[in-house]
Amino acid sequence: MSTPHQAPIRFTTQQALASRLTLATLTGRPIRISQIRPSSLTNTGLAPHEVSLLRLLEAVTNGSTITISYTGTELEYRPGLITGSAPGSGASGGVIRHEVAAGCSRAISYFLIPLCLLAPFSKSPMNVVFTGPGVVTSATSAGDISADSVRTAILPLYSKFGISNNIELRILRRSNLGPQGKGGAGEVQLVFGHQVRLPKTLHLLNPGEIKRIRGVAYCTGVPASNNARMIESAKGILNSMIADTYIFSDISSAPYLSSHAKSAPGGRTKTGIGFGLSLVAESSTGCLYSADVVSPPAGGIPPEDLGQQCAQQLLESIAMGGAVPLVAAPTVLTLMALSSEDVGRIQVGKEIVSNEQIIGLGRDMKAFGFSGWGFRESGTGSENDMVVSIVGRGVGNVGRKIS
Repeated sequence: MSTPHQAPIRFTTQQALASRLTLATLTGRPIRISQIRPSSLTNTGLAPHEVSLLRLLEAVTNGSTITISYTGTELEYRPGLITGSAPGSGASGGVIRHEVAAGCSRAISYFLIPLCLLAPFSKSPMNVVFTGPGVVTSATSAGDISADSVRTAILPLYSKFGISNNIELRILRRSNLGPQGKGGAGEVQLVFGHQVRLPKTLHLLNPGEIKRIRGVAYCTGVPASNNARMIESAKGILNSMIADTYIFSDISSAPYLSSHAKSAPGGRTKTGIGFGLSLVAESSTGCLYSADVVSPPAGGIPPEDLGQQCAQQLLESIAMGGAVPLVAAPTVLTLMALSSEDVGRIQVGKEIVSNEQIIGLGRDMKAFGFSGWGFRESGTGSENDMVVSIVGRGVGNVGRKIS
């Protein structure tokens, strides 16, 4: 929890805003972010999904202070204690209901991944239900992964840090991006009941070999044949490499939204219509690689093309090397930095280490007082991999110490 006299760490632009807010909450350091879309003529300042994330952080913490300038281009955030779904701190009956507004253009994973990083360090279990016209459970063109990939490719990684009990992500109502690429009216519940004092130190230097591939093909408000066509085209590529390939099919009706349009009978209109595919490959050492594709809101792409595209993306993710893919690398590296004061090591592909997002994460961690990362060539004979060494800071769970 930050103190009033503590000077904030200064950042500029909206890049990596969610990551910086998460690191500030975990370390208790206040931050000030300026120049948030100052030159935009139509969308100056904080976007709807960023404001919604701030509201979520305020709900799962106690004592947080958020100050936004009149134009929305400057933000000061002083984090409080992470309380989770503790009674009397925003939760009703042990559940926090967070409503996402219709203007949100990001998938629900934009909120889930930071929330999962905060949950192990919460004073009480985390139980959050995301509702509202802006909840999108599918992947998006902005680079967000689907809720299925969070459940199958992100949450299982927490077990490597000794965090594995009472963790569940439930997709109560599916949705894709609505018209104009905004909103979806889905519903998702995250239950994270395993809180720890410190995560275990990670040593993962053997990616292993791919032993099986699983996936979920989903469609909302469209014929079920779209799932079958995506599955057939994806397996046409994957079966020649991995025999143990199984893709589930999930079919659901489109959610309804209230509408005042004359063309909408009964004052309701369908939204979140579309289809998509999520694939996850698991190696013999428990490493996970994922890929996501989804139909655009305007349509026009046949299911066969999406199935082939997803299968090729999965193979590209595996070909990058290392024991962790790009979508999961920020989560793993952050947990390694928060673990006990020991040196953790992980094998990562050179393409992932040189990615702009990972470089920015390393710089931000340095600004928050974490130690620098060490790099060396992998000794396993792979020219595309490096070993990243991180000394844990031993931040710990302040809430559990107090209770």
